[in-house]
Amino acid sequence: MKNTVTLSILIVFVLINNVLYAQEYIKKPIQFSGVVVTSDSLKPVPYTNIAIKNSHRGTTADFNGFFSFVALEGEVIIFSAIGFKRVEFKIPDTLSKDRYSLIQALSNDTIMLSETVIHPWPSKEQFKKAFVKLRVPDDDYEIAMRNLALEELKYMIRDYKMDGSMNYRNYIDQQTNKLYYNGQLPPNNLLNPFAWAKFIKAWQNGDFKKKD
Repeated sequence: MKNTVTLSILIVFVLINNVLYAQEYIKKPIQFSGVVVTSDSLKPVPYTNIAIKNSHRGTTADFNGFFSFVALEGEVIIFSAIGFKRVEFKIPDTLSKDRYSLIQALSNDTIMLSETVIHPWPSKEQFKKAFVKLRVPDDDYEIAMRNLALEELKYMIRDYKMDGSMNYRNYIDQQTNKLYYNGQLPPNNLLNPFAWAKFIKAWQNGDFKKKD
């Protein structure tokens, strides 16, 4: 009989302790609100990710850094945003009200990226082939010299005057070239001053005008 009473008292004592323990650690829901700002200038951090640790609950701050959602006392809140260090905050478990406000500051975070080397050719063989066939554009000096050569040609054509002996010499040269290049492609006379002088003279004389 004595053992039965002792066992009953022990069971009651254990049950009371379990009830008190459960009441002590029941987490009360609260309305958790606040603003996320930068630590240096106190400017809002828009669209900050706000998550409850070890759970799938959370929210996202708006453009002004404001947030508000339901959480439980004692839960750990994680604040994270691109370019800022992640911060954890634990909601106090001794709150007397069902709401809690917070101004959370985030510090800038510098991320060092590893070096990336970009190759325009997938292999050394293709690089050698492209390098050999590479056409190097003319520099400013080459362009200037080419323009000067064209200007000099224009002055030569404009100021060039042909007398009888020079006309005869030009005629003989043309006949000689015809015999020399017979059956072949003749050279390009684009830069031939005699050809240009003859063309300009004919143009001034009106040889190219349409005749009725």
